[in-house]
Amino acid sequence: MITVHPSAVVSSKAEIEEGVHIGPYCIVGDKVRIRKGTVLEAFVRICDYVDVGENCRFFEHVTLGREPQDFDFKGEESWVIIGKDVVLRENVTIHRASGEGKATRVGEGCYLMEGCHLGHNVELGPRVVMANKAGLSGYVHVGEKTVIGGMAGAHQFVHIGRNCMVGGLAKIVKDVPPFLLVDGHPARVYGLNKVGLRRNGFDAAARADLTAIYRQIYRGGLPLREAVALLRQERQDPLAKEILDFMDAGSNRGVTPWIRS
Repeated sequence: MITVHPSAVVSSKAEIEEGVHIGPYCIVGDKVRIRKGTVLEAFVRICDYVDVGENCRFFEHVTLGREPQDFDFKGEESWVIIGKDVVLRENVTIHRASGEGKATRVGEGCYLMEGCHLGHNVELGPRVVMANKAGLSGYVHVGEKTVIGGMAGAHQFVHIGRNCMVGGLAKIVKDVPPFLLVDGHPARVYGLNKVGLRRNGFDAAARADLTAIYRQIYRGGLPLREAVALLRQERQDPLAKEILDFMDAGSNRGVTPWIRS
């Protein structure tokens, strides 16, 4: 059964699956798909070219699918794609991508708190958490289970690895490798995201191994690229390979440095 409040404006062309609830004063456009079990609270606006997964919940004044704030956008068809089990709290805004057929993507199980903004072509991995009023500029990528503190912001084209912790009010202007804790204005690495790693099943041995990897990269006395190349010759295990592949991915912004002692 689909439940639509009498005050909501829902296009007859939208694809609405069973179990969807659309609350008061919501607006749903033509080229929209909302999968089963999703709940739209009051005043939610879903514009054209938005695809919403199962069992999501969007709170008041969420706006999805507005055109990107990008001067290169020329009205091409682009999308916002939301995975299943995503929670968007009040006043969250997510813009369509720039570029024909491109998409701004939110992975399953993400939780975006009040006032967060995702710019065009942003990609969030599964179970990312963003605290109140955090914002990501265009083309930012965030790995799974990363937590971004309140009012933190990321420069366009920045990549943030998985299982990171970004402190509140941080200014992210360079890439953040996986498993790290960063904070500051501009941000600096303060060490491993120890609390997040423990919560996600990384035991003491794994955390010690990650510490050793990053010590060699950042504190080994070699320029970063040389340190990465040397470590790649020495280490073939999955964790090391993940970090080294991130470092070698061809950053547009460089890599966030370690804070000076």
